[in-house]
Amino acid sequence: MLTGAAGFLGSHVAEALLARGDEVVGVDNFDPFYDRAVKQANLAGPRTHARFRLVEADVRDAAALARELTAETVVVHLAARAGVRPSIQDPALYAQVNVEGTVQVLEAMRASGARRLVFGGSSSVYGDSAPVPFREDWPAVEPISPYAATKRAGELWCATYVHLFAFRAMSLRFFTIYGPRQRPDLAIHRFTRLIAEGKPVPFFGDGSSERDYTYVDDTVQGVLAAVDWTGTAAPGFEIVNLGESETTRLDRLVVLIAGALKRSATLERRPPQPGDVQRTCADIGKARALLGYRPATTVEDGIPRFVRWYEETYGRQT
Repeated sequence: MLTGAAGFLGSHVAEALLARGDEVVGVDNFDPFYDRAVKQANLAGPRTHARFRLVEADVRDAAALARELTAETVVVHLAARAGVRPSIQDPALYAQVNVEGTVQVLEAMRASGARRLVFGGSSSVYGDSAPVPFREDWPAVEPISPYAATKRAGELWCATYVHLFAFRAMSLRFFTIYGPRQRPDLAIHRFTRLIAEGKPVPFFGDGSSERDYTYVDDTVQGVLAAVDWTGTAAPGFEIVNLGESETTRLDRLVVLIAGALKRSATLERRPPQPGDVQRTCADIGKARALLGYRPATTVEDGIPRFVRWYEETYGRQT
């Protein structure tokens, strides 16, 4: 079972699972955070497979989830209300979807006897106080956004079910994933669209903020390895970073996108945004050791790939 199957990462994970021969039940409620048509298009590939079935349901509905589960099911729980900045506007909704939703997934698993879980975590849990590069043994008790707090809470709930009900679970802390089908609201997609259309790019801060941008194919490699890890040993819980272990400044990112588009960028400078961390950078030693994780795509290669997909999908602006 793959929750959030119609999303950016979820649809890529669905394709990869199907490509290696797995049967996939995709769950998505088509939340209106962005256009349903975009999510429907994300699933164009999986829906051609006889081994894929889509269930339109909300993760807060444990009964609906439990009907689709058996004791042999592996759950990859990627569904979440996304976005640091929107979470500041509606913290209660984020708590309902990301925390209550995760608890209901766990409850559906408990009721059905399913015990193998991969949880979609976030690098946002490190906040601004963690030493760089971020290591999984950092306490992560100082989140600076409601979104980050909900993701850390989800990890704690997973750990509790491992302890009480003999689950085997792994939380994957994702680091700014990008690539084809990236959500329209995320920076790389939004910047590409604005530069392509000749519009100014909203530029928060002085450009010195840094992110560990991770190409979607590398993240998917880690997710599939985590699925396999859940079936290899006794009950237990691990938290693992999935990043590139490299940082790129915001001003450098704009240069790379503009260069790939062969256009110039106009910046609309704005003050830093509340809730945004200054830097993310993953220590991926644990991912290498536990999952054989080997990220292979630098931003110098990944950004042109994304721009090619964008122009093939939306057309090159003249």
